[in-house]
Amino acid sequence: MMTIDTEFNGGNLAADNQSPSKAALELLANASIEATPKQISALQASGYHAQPPDWLIRGSCVYVPFLPDAEFENAFDTCEQLLVWGMQPIPHFPARAIPSDAVLHQWLARLQEIGVTQLLLIAGDIKEPRGPYPDTLTLLASDHLLHYGFTGFGFAAHPEGHPLVSDEVMTRALEYKCAYAKRNMLASWVVTQFSFDHVALTRWLDEFHAMDTGAPVYLGLAGPTRMKNLLSYAAQCGVATSAKMLKKYSSVARLLRPWTPTEVFDALVIYQTTHLNSPLKGVHLFPFGGLKQSNEWVAAQKVLANAESR
Repeated sequence: MMTIDTEFNGGNLAADNQSPSKAALELLANASIEATPKQISALQASGYHAQPPDWLIRGSCVYVPFLPDAEFENAFDTCEQLLVWGMQPIPHFPARAIPSDAVLHQWLARLQEIGVTQLLLIAGDIKEPRGPYPDTLTLLASDHLLHYGFTGFGFAAHPEGHPLVSDEVMTRALEYKCAYAKRNMLASWVVTQFSFDHVALTRWLDEFHAMDTGAPVYLGLAGPTRMKNLLSYAAQCGVATSAKMLKKYSSVARLLRPWTPTEVFDALVIYQTTHLNSPLKGVHLFPFGGLKQSNEWVAAQKVLANAESR
């Protein structure tokens, strides 16, 4: 089973003058995806129980997002099913959704019982905290997460900025989180919000590298979908800057065509070949057009990169 690659030694993908195809293959080998409880339930209803669909990438990390109008407990069955399929489930753990310490310990004990070993810690898109934890920092400071067998925590980042939090505050928080994990001998990594702007992504990568946390990074990409739908998702997810840029330079014809992340991905590959110490280790797909389409895009890119490497 694949787990998050937390071994970052400062000399990653392009250290041996790798070709673009080899850099692409390494990023794709560490690709992860999100899958909601509703999406996994639909697959179960279609008859996928002991075995996953053929198009689901075996052994990959699958993040289970928390939606503000949902119950966190929905993640339990999803994580169990993903483990049956040989996947590595990583549930989003929303600090602001925790109603009490008693419930917090119930959730953590259940995740431990299921066999979940990694979490993506997030504040959660909830206007008012439902309990004692307004953010991830206060949750970490409680040390409650240290007692349930977790091997590491992922932390979210926003290359285009957060709509409610300044860049300075976000940077300090990310430094604290990575230091907390290191201090407690836990793995840490960073997963970013998706962006259409490879310049914004690589600029943020340079800034993060300068922080010298040692944590690997997985950059968010929007999976294949209709352009019109994607622009709507972007407005909801706080990536309005690159969405405006995309819309500005998109012709009417392009807006009618499906979106794929290929252009952004190709730019990241070129970045990797020229930045020997980049913390970038993989890409993270947001499957707005569906799980199958995003998994098939990853598979197709692997075929292309393998062909180019020969």
